[in-house]
Amino acid sequence: MRSKKLALGIVNLTGKSRINSVSKIIVCLLLLLTLPVSVVTESQEGAIAQTQSGEERKQEKLELQELLRLSRLGLEQYNKSQYREALETFQKTLAIVRKIKEGSAEAAILNKIGHTYLHLEKHSDALEYFQQALTVSKQIGDKVLEGSNLNDTGLVYDRLEQYTKALDFYQQALAIRKQIGDKAGEGTTLNNIGLVYYNLAQYPKAFEYIQQALAIRKQIGDTAVGRTILNNAGSFYDRLGQYRKALELYQQALDISQRIGDKAGEGATLHDIGSVYRNLGQYPKALEFSQKALMIRKQIGDRAGEGSTLGNIGNIYLSLGEYSKALEFYQQAREILKQLGKKVEEGSTLANIGSVYQSLGQYPKALEFYQQALALLPQISEQKEKGTIINNIGEIYRKLGQYPKALEFLQQALTIRKQISDKLGEGFTVNSIGSVLLQLRTIL
Repeated sequence: MRSKKLALGIVNLTGKSRINSVSKIIVCLLLLLTLPVSVVTESQEGAIAQTQSGEERKQEKLELQELLRLSRLGLEQYNKSQYREALETFQKTLAIVRKIKEGSAEAAILNKIGHTYLHLEKHSDALEYFQQALTVSKQIGDKVLEGSNLNDTGLVYDRLEQYTKALDFYQQALAIRKQIGDKAGEGTTLNNIGLVYYNLAQYPKAFEYIQQALAIRKQIGDTAVGRTILNNAGSFYDRLGQYRKALELYQQALDISQRIGDKAGEGATLHDIGSVYRNLGQYPKALEFSQKALMIRKQIGDRAGEGSTLGNIGNIYLSLGEYSKALEFYQQAREILKQLGKKVEEGSTLANIGSVYQSLGQYPKALEFYQQALALLPQISEQKEKGTIINNIGEIYRKLGQYPKALEFLQQALTIRKQISDKLGEGFTVNSIGSVLLQLRTIL
């Protein structure tokens, strides 16, 4: 699971010589772009109408009305995981903003387009738009947006597993956010840095940054960013196998989500709690929390989250040995993820389907799904996932008595696991290679 790591700020426009009608409209636009859709109230819409009614030129009024309409539509599409539709809408919004030459709004929309591409797993496009947003932010001297775009550029490199570059951008973002007193942003970036060090197996450093992020969470209180910090810290302890600590942090995150009415955050945390209970072998509880997460994600139209939780439920049934149920949920998850263009997650789901068929001893089918999964995973990232799949292919050939082929795939898996310092996986693969070599010596 990858956590969402974004903290956008509201741009301060009061430094201009006068706040005219256009500026008021832009402030409302920025509120739309940087707050959840549900936060934009009827009173704000009334204020927008008032500013528009004072415009002298009808064409300008129409453009501004269209700008706000498109912004709201784009966010609704984005929040419902309709990323292709949202992209088209944001591009139209960008054209209008560039026409009226409003830099702050342009930077905010460019950033949103970057995130949309990131959800579509088009990393080069995401980088391009984050870089454009960063350039505009620097030109207009907006440090809040500059910090956000540096952080989000780091996020792309993080997803690509280019951790040195990710750390470089995260550290630049952290310096700016500290400088301007953006505590929420600072906490977000500290959290991101901690998770990078975890992926690099530098656990003391990871722990240091996660603790700093948690300290800031106490300062900023019950906010959506505070919930994200707690949730990501829970993920850190979950990965370390410290499940009780993970549950404690997830529960705090869940409490905040419920208090502030953050349904998306509530669904995400319920999903993660379900995963922890699965790791603990407490499958009824795992199902209970996962079903709650699924219900919320369906209610709010979070299709990506729905697909992820369906996959999680499939994992629980796989652990229970209920293979037909596992396949049912994996197939539902795959269908959604395929529709959304989420290739990495679809690849993971295909690999899970392969695991079911492997457990059933249906090796040709298992190999078919493993190969489909590998074809979807990107060349330069998701190395741990690829190492697991290739190792499983090697294990199937070992079971089939095709030892040269088994050795070929197991050696590939070992190379990957050594490269990413996956010590546990490396140990399993070395053990399997030893068994294959022993079989080959017996035959010879």
